[in-house]
Amino acid sequence: MVDDLGEPVPLAATPKRVVSLVPSLTDAIEASAPGLVAGATDYCTHPEGLDVPRVGGSKYPRVDAVLDLRPDLVVANAEENRPEDVARIRADGIPVWVTIAAATVPEGLGSVRRLLTQGLELAEPEWLVAAEDAWRTPAPVWARAVIPVWRKPWVVVGRDTFAGDVLHRLGVANVYADHKDRYPRPSLAELNDAGADLVVLPDEPYEFTADDGPEAFPGLRYALVDGRHLTWCGPSLAEAHAALLSGMRP
Repeated sequence: MVDDLGEPVPLAATPKRVVSLVPSLTDAIEASAPGLVAGATDYCTHPEGLDVPRVGGSKYPRVDAVLDLRPDLVVANAEENRPEDVARIRADGIPVWVTIAAATVPEGLGSVRRLLTQGLELAEPEWLVAAEDAWRTPAPVWARAVIPVWRKPWVVVGRDTFAGDVLHRLGVANVYADHKDRYPRPSLAELNDAGADLVVLPDEPYEFTADDGPEAFPGLRYALVDGRHLTWCGPSLAEAHAALLSGMRP
């Protein structure tokens, strides 16, 4: 058994206790097999009401707290989690399954499918099938957008990102899709002159609101969206297609 990065995952048996260092994977695992998650990060907000020990943030988890839970498996992500934390957990004899930083929706769902059905030996969940059906076919372009994910400094979605592909499949072209960086840091003046007719403002990682974000883009239509719908590869994708379109359409 190997993870998405080709690293061995030496499982002695089907995992019964999983610690998740990735919010979207916590949601995916618990929605598919309630009770399997035995520990999660402070940012694992879904499913709502999840009552498990918390091990700190995704970027800087308390590794000692992870080890104390003695899980059968820890799940992590190549972009969200630091290699040194993964290495320390493995050095303590606990298998770690690292998922890829998916650049497309199909790639992300395929990664989650393999974790659930091969790594955890679960049956294919209904939400996964529904998400794959919803996102299979890209729509014709009807808007050009900039997608800030932070301010002070401004950071936007660039090339080869999951969020960019989500919008592409909804018919929203990312004006920074061909930028050399995955997360460019343009000036605000440049953002306003980028040729967009829509600003997509998620509520994570920066929490944009009606009073914090839209005022920086005078004259441009904006949409406040649920960041989980835009960036999480999990059960929320089954509802995200309709929800995002409803929030962005004029």
